[in-house]
Amino acid sequence: MAMQKAVDIVLSSEHPTSKVAACLFKDDQYVCHINQWPQVIKDHYPLDQKFGNSSGTIHAETACIVDAYFATAGASLAITDPFCPNCAKNIAEAGIKTIYVDHKGFQKDFFVRREHEFKNMSMRIIEKAGISVYEIWRKEERLVPILEVGDDYVPAQDNPIEIDKIVEANSQSFDKLIHQKSQKFAGRKIAICLAKDEDDRIFGITARSHAAMGYQISEDKEQLFNTDGKYSFKLEPTNRLVMNAPRLGLKIIEGYVYCSQVPTAREQVNMIGAGISKIYIGDMKRARDDSALEAMQMFSTSSVLQFMTL
Repeated sequence: MAMQKAVDIVLSSEHPTSKVAACLFKDDQYVCHINQWPQVIKDHYPLDQKFGNSSGTIHAETACIVDAYFATAGASLAITDPFCPNCAKNIAEAGIKTIYVDHKGFQKDFFVRREHEFKNMSMRIIEKAGISVYEIWRKEERLVPILEVGDDYVPAQDNPIEIDKIVEANSQSFDKLIHQKSQKFAGRKIAICLAKDEDDRIFGITARSHAAMGYQISEDKEQLFNTDGKYSFKLEPTNRLVMNAPRLGLKIIEGYVYCSQVPTAREQVNMIGAGISKIYIGDMKRARDDSALEAMQMFSTSSVLQFMTL
């Protein structure tokens, strides 16, 4: 049923060369999305506009995660096409346990061109995270195992996120949390946000740069530092906030997002896709690369994403 929901909407994607749809589900709850441009980006830029080294699109898998109205931990994901390495990291960070890929996705020219990335990065990330993957044949009602992981597997985490209970969401509590975490992780790239659950209880989430779920610096150093083109086995901290909030069933509170330096171009696009329009930056001149600064300048000029100092 979930795969059919994704197939039913896939052709509505505005992407000119690769139309993808996904459906995130848990029990009888579903969230479905195509790969898409956030409306606020469409309102200000042409669809082929580049923001640094990132497109303005949100991948279908990521769109489902950031739009989930239920905790994504333990959920499953049905996708019309094989997932890219960046989505693999997001899926793992969001706590998803099972992925189903439509068999037709493996026959498309787009996948043939990216088969190396899928086998050598996407699937390695998913395996380390302990996520099972199946190829699904809808008409035949058949599942073909690509990767099966036991329920007792627990992925390693070098730098798990930190969760703090917060009495009230206000500038004072937010500033205090930033000060505490900045001292604790002095010199490290960190991101912090305030988020709330369905009962309006407030929590602070703190994330550092992190190897993909299941990887450890002590054991996987060589692989972690060998990137494959535009992809790597590491996650940036702001992207971790955006994926971990839905994992916990939390919603990030607008106006209470911080990063110690300028997030990458892809992080900025994902934040916009998650409905974030403001972020506080510790050091406006510091970023992983020039693309991050280029994207910041573009989004600042159009006010699509506001960058502020504390």
